[in-house]
Amino acid sequence: MKFKAINRQRIIYTSGASGKTPLVPVTPQLLEEKAARRMTKEAAGYIIGGAGLGKTMQNNRSAFDQYQIVPRMLKDVSKRDTSITLFGQKLPSPLLTAPIGVLEMVHQRADLAVAEATSSLGVPMIFSNQASYPMEACASLMGNSPRWFQLYWSKSDELVLSFIKRAEVSGCSAIVVTLDTSVLGWRTHDLDLAFLPFLQGKGIAQYTSDPVFQQLMDEPIDTSALEFKPKVTLSLIKNALRMKKNYPGGLWKNLSSDRPIKAVKKFVNIYSRDSLTWENLQFLRKHTQLPLLLKGILHPDDAQKAIDYGMDGIVVSNHGGRQVDGAIGSFSALPDIVQTVKGQIPVLLDSGVRSGADMLKALAIGAKAVCLGRPYVYGLALAGAAGVQEVLANLMADFELNMALAGCASIDELGRGLLKGSGG
Repeated sequence: MKFKAINRQRIIYTSGASGKTPLVPVTPQLLEEKAARRMTKEAAGYIIGGAGLGKTMQNNRSAFDQYQIVPRMLKDVSKRDTSITLFGQKLPSPLLTAPIGVLEMVHQRADLAVAEATSSLGVPMIFSNQASYPMEACASLMGNSPRWFQLYWSKSDELVLSFIKRAEVSGCSAIVVTLDTSVLGWRTHDLDLAFLPFLQGKGIAQYTSDPVFQQLMDEPIDTSALEFKPKVTLSLIKNALRMKKNYPGGLWKNLSSDRPIKAVKKFVNIYSRDSLTWENLQFLRKHTQLPLLLKGILHPDDAQKAIDYGMDGIVVSNHGGRQVDGAIGSFSALPDIVQTVKGQIPVLLDSGVRSGADMLKALAIGAKAVCLGRPYVYGLALAGAAGVQEVLANLMADFELNMALAGCASIDELGRGLLKGSGG
């Protein structure tokens, strides 16, 4: 059945008459606060925290205040259409889930629960490169529902190709190349806790399930750059047991195996490549026909280069404020990038989206769609797949109602004429 915002609203209010409140908070701040209380301190630090002083996270939110919506009256909005067509696929709403890794920290079913929730609404899920379950496991639950794959470009081109081919076989309809994690940002919450989930073997399921990675694990690892070797303590032994538990097969099967520790060491050694340049993109273009989007673009000159190098789309993103502290808010970067691209390729927005009004502003500026990040993880932490579904349904309803109240019956009617503010 086609999703209707008014139905979502009525369900909440009529359920309230029977004394039942929503499964997860509708208010974004309450959603985050309640989810934070449910998470471990390590999970909360990793998911909610950002880089440095958190200024980029602040900029992501304040950026939306640059523009205000100016509603128009007496427009017939009785028949509303929020659908878009993106790379030949019709989608019910201009909404996708952003790739977020290590979801096992907040819920046992992790990416599987997100796959079920997104497919129930027809919302595209972007599989995380740092997932807790292999992409094939998620795809098996999604039927024909749309899904994309996020690619972290590792030091092994052979592994990159393996990921791409697996994504193609898994029914992914686009590859999102994340550019802004060539090195790990200075994430103060994680550093205070001295916690990196990958060192426990979490968030590397795409790797341990990959035949190329399994071969790479047997190659010698260059440890010459290591300046510190941890002392053997009870904590270190516990961490080694966690690696074995999180490796395919579980703790008892892996108790005497060195494969889990090899996997973590190889992942740390290979996961990212800081020597990439624009010329490397030709390698991807040569090996897949899927649309290629560059995620992490914030400068209009880089947007133009994406076009020049044959890319099919852009995701304007600062990684949710988790990489560069004090960076421009993604929404602040959007107008100049849209002006540069001039509709040649679709531009999506990521980082800081929390409401239907945020979505409306992004589309009015010229974004084709937005990607939602942390809020759906909060829903996952609180109520699994049902929690994710409610968060997504609430945002879809919020957007549709804001669009109608602004005087627009369809996406095509959204434009800069709806907005007024410091951006013009």
